Amino acid sequence: MQLSEITFETGRPVDGYGPNFFRVAGEVFEGKLAILPGSCGPWAGFDDPSPFVDAAKELDVVFVGTGAQIAHIPPNFRATLEGAGIGVEIMNSPTACRTYNILLSEGRRIGLALIPV
Repeated sequence: MQLSEITFETGRPVDGYGPNFFRVAGEVFEGKLAILPGSCGPWAGFDDPSPFVDAAKELDVVFVGTGAQIAHIPPNFRATLEGAGIGVEIMNSPTACRTYNILLSEGRRIGLALIPV
């Protein structure tokens, strides 16, 4: 069997997560996090869709990690992103991180909105 190393040419992968933190490309971030093509940083939460709307030309879909359990998101957050032409997929944060990494390795145009576990 031949194994190939995964490369992430268009963004930074999520390396790990835990109580109130995420590790992205070796850097630790505490609290809520927005990962976009070319940037990664603190996010104010569902009241602030602006990081994703501002990057709408670079995104096809945003994965929303709602913490340890899957949960509903505010309808206005979803409507704002969809109004900007961005698809929204809701899942728990661990699943969102894994899905994001897989699609990132394929060079997809994706973003990630994360609530800590």
